[in-house]
Amino acid sequence: MPNPFKHERGVARMVEPADADREDLARRIVEGTYGKPFVIDDGVVRELYFKREIVQSGMRLADPWALDFSYTRLAMAFLLFNPAPRKILLLGLGGGSLSKFCHRNLPEADLTTVEIDEDVIALREEFLVPADGPNFHVVQDDAARFVAREGGFDAIVLDCFDPEGYSPSVMTRDFFRDAKDALAKKGVLVSNLVGKKEERVAQLDLIRAAFGDNIVVMPDKEDGNLVVFVFRDAAFEPRWRWMAAEAPAMKARYGLDFPRFAKKLERSRKLRYLERTMGEAA
Repeated sequence: MPNPFKHERGVARMVEPADADREDLARRIVEGTYGKPFVIDDGVVRELYFKREIVQSGMRLADPWALDFSYTRLAMAFLLFNPAPRKILLLGLGGGSLSKFCHRNLPEADLTTVEIDEDVIALREEFLVPADGPNFHVVQDDAARFVAREGGFDAIVLDCFDPEGYSPSVMTRDFFRDAKDALAKKGVLVSNLVGKKEERVAQLDLIRAAFGDNIVVMPDKEDGNLVVFVFRDAAFEPRWRWMAAEAPAMKARYGLDFPRFAKKLERSRKLRYLERTMGEAA
């Protein structure tokens, strides 16, 4: 149906019966009471929302496979710690940016994306998320339940949001303990920490309670978030020289600024950004 927001072009799409009352749908979307995911497409970008105030995911129509949000690009820096992951778990589908990127660029990896909201999954074709296949699966489930029963993942990327923010089921000590157990011996958990400073620190507390302090925190100045890399092996130490040497080739292969990622990660470790973040909140 036409974009319900005044003075904006494009169309809105949502999962509703063909005979649904469009005027009522438009009113509820504008008021913020719709309560379901919807898509706004202005002919240049296609974006997923629960509420208009916060964009959940975005896709540029001219380059639908690109990672449009800064934190999603930073999240892929986990490849500096494990350049050839065999098994990847993405928690949260959204518009499928990370799922598509990993599927296209890491074809040898077994990739599972877990999404609890059936309406988000129903909108996957709007964002050109590929159909399920031998190495690509989108599973409808609660992320916490899934990690409690599955394992062997080289990388877990946590990006679970609902209309109110981070999904409560993944903000518990039990979830992060289960996530640690679900990782392979040299596995890494990546999480995008959002919200006010005290909320981000509370999230870090939960992670540290399960994993300990072997965490690299990378601030995302563009989005204002923190992207954290957490290692199952408490003794793991990144190979900083190797990462710096390999980063240019990885940039050429994936089209992401891995040399900058490598520098930011090492700088964060040397400046003890984790300790500074926790200390500032004390």
